[in-house]
Parts: sequence; structure tokens; C-alpha cells
Amino acid sequence: MSVKVHKKAQRINVRNQRVTDMAGPEWDRESRLSMIQMLIPLGLKAVEEELQAEVRQWVGDRYTRGNGSCKRWGQNPGSVYLGDQKVRINVPRVRNLNSQEEVRLHSYDRLQDPSHLDDIALSRVINGISQGKYERAAEHVPETFGIKKSSISKKFIRASGKLLQEFLTRDLSIHDIVAVFIDGKCFAENEMVIALGVSITGEKIVLGFIETSTENHKVCRDFLNGLKERGLNLDQEMLFIIDGGKGIYKGIRDVMGDNALIARCQWHKRENVVEYLAKERRAEYRRKLQAAYNQTSYELAKKAMDKIRNELKLINQSAVNSLDEGLEETLTLHRLGMVEKLGRSFKTTNCIENVNKQLEVYTGRVSRWQNSDQRQRWVATALIEIEPRLRLVMGCKYLKELRKAMKHIISNQKEEKAA
Repeated sequence: MSVKVHKKAQRINVRNQRVTDMAGPEWDRESRLSMIQMLIPLGLKAVEEELQAEVRQWVGDRYTRGNGSCKRWGQNPGSVYLGDQKVRINVPRVRNLNSQEEVRLHSYDRLQDPSHLDDIALSRVINGISQGKYERAAEHVPETFGIKKSSISKKFIRASGKLLQEFLTRDLSIHDIVAVFIDGKCFAENEMVIALGVSITGEKIVLGFIETSTENHKVCRDFLNGLKERGLNLDQEMLFIIDGGKGIYKGIRDVMGDNALIARCQWHKRENVVEYLAKERRAEYRRKLQAAYNQTSYELAKKAMDKIRNELKLINQSAVNSLDEGLEETLTLHRLGMVEKLGRSFKTTNCIENVNKQLEVYTGRVSRWQNSDQRQRWVATALIEIEPRLRLVMGCKYLKELRKAMKHIISNQKEEKAA
């Protein structure tokens, strides 16, 4: 096999495979068979190798005695599914000499079963290949029987519906979450509010989403309570990173009370403030605000912000009001003493906005959202595809230190209230 063909096969494999939870003794064989079905047209050769490998398990290598109880028994015409296409092959036969019955080959049964097509069709559609161009884009094998676009659409609906149910009900108690990003993404006139958790070891986990017309606090409160019912531990200290939406803020406070520390996105705050200024002054105050946020301590950052506030009083009172609203929460990492260690990850909502950008890659090709079920199936399926590729947060080794700092701050706040 040439290097060029081999690399092409690798690209096809990586592009089409989707993450599936598999366990138990069948893992190696099942995963190999799944990969084989993605390699078209090289899959034909791989199928033959897999079938012959199982034959050798029964009868040994050619021209050897094997185990003596089974024997090669010629071959029969048959067919298997490669990717999303049915292909004719010659199937080797094995006969048990004791019972005089034919031995069924597990590899052949698995490759002949079309039920796995739901998952394969899902992978194709979710990557935009079947958006009205499926039959043209599908790899062709000379022995192909042919496929129909309509059957692929039905398979995708079944598979994505199953994924949606699994996604919205999966157990969250197995994750020790220390921080949560919450943000919304628009789909026509509707919005999906998505929660992205960060575990104590730095992994990013998509906790769930809820569909709403606005980010009102009742919806966000119900959303968080739903995550709690699925096992998310909201009884411990947790950092929430948001863009400043009042509905999300109030929903977090309703559910978490004093156990939540909220960090407002510094980028959103900076842009909101300069929007009130004349265009020729915006670049100047962007630099000043960013310089203030770059201070390493709360005292220095607050002093710099007070200076900017006094300057803005002489320019635009609306800009001052915008700066004052939620300013303390943009300095949460400074108060925790973690801005140098975790600022790159937690001073903005970039982590979840990157997820939303990847989500757009999958859903952006849909020209018309017909109903809520369609939106939620696509979002769930895309998020499941995206999640395994998310990187650890920068500074993840400091997350245990973050939790200790939150405990200290929250404990002091509770004491001050009680006093």
C-alpha cells in the first residue's frame, strides 16, 4: 500500500469515527470492526483479512493440523456493510468435524448487521457531508448496491434522538466540578443556554443545555436545578464564569446562594464600557481597562479602575454606570489571588465561546430549523462530537488551590453576614 493511500485512509478514519462508550472483552474486536467499516475502498481488503484471521483461530494456518476439530470448507458469496454501502464479498466457511455443522463467523455477522448504520450515517451527516450532497460525496466501491438519501435522513434522526436522550440524562455525579461556564447560543429566534463544567483535574465536560427564548432567571434556575438532579454537586463552592447576563446571574444566586463565586467576563465588560465612548477614544480606554485587569493584585487593579472611573466621569456618565455595574465580579480572580495562575482560562468566557464556535461548524449548514426536537437533536449530537476534543484548561494544576481560595473567601463572607 502506498504512503499516499495509507495517509488518505487515516484521514477518512479520523474524519468519520465518533466517540462511543465501549467496554468489556469485545472491545478490541468491536473497535477494529468499526474502524474497518470506515475504510472505503480499502475496507474490502481489511474485511478479507479480518475474516481470515477468525478462520485461523478455528482451524490454524493453512497446511497445518490446527486443533483437529474444525476444517476449512470452501467459500460462499455474501455481502457486508462498509461505511454506508453494502458490498459483495466471498465468505470463507468453517465446518466443525465433530458436529458436522458450520461454524458461524462473528466477524461476518457483525459486518453484515446494518443496525450500526445509524451511527455511521450520524457521523456523515453531522460533518455536513450529507447536506443535500450525500450520494455525490459518498465513497464509491465498484461492488456497491447503492444507497438513498432518504434512508440516511431517517437513520440520522433515530441515532441523534438516541444521543439526545443519553446526553440529557447522563450521570454528572462522577465529575468533581470546580468551575462552570454558562453562555447562550442563538438558533434563529431561540437560544440554547449551555453549561460547560471544569473538573478539579482540568477536563472540560459539557454538563447540558436548555432551550429558551431569553436568558431569564427562572429558566436558568430550572436549568441548574436539573443539573443538580442529575448529580452535579452544587452544595460545594463553585466558580461561575458568565458574560454578564442578569438572568443567568440571578438564576445562579437563586440555586447556589453564597456557595457561588461569580466571575464576569473582563472582555465583555471592557467592550460594554468603550461602546459608550466616541470612536476616537475607544482604543485609548481599551488599553487602560486592559492594563487595569492585568494588575496582579486586587488592590492594584481596583486602584487602576478607580482612576479610570474618575476620568470617565468627565467624558460620559453612561460609561461610568456601565463600568460600575458588576465591576467587583470582573475582579473575582484578583480577590481569590488566582489571576496570574488561572487568568488565561477564567478571566473571560473564551472556553465556552470556543465550544459555541465549534458548534457552529456542525449546525451552521442547517438553513432552516423546523422545530425544537430538531434543534436539540443537532445540538446534543454536535456537543457529544466536540467534547472529547476539548483540551484541559490552562493552569489546571492550580485548580485545587482555587478551591481552597474559594472556601476561604466564602467562609469570610458568611462570617461577615452573621456578624
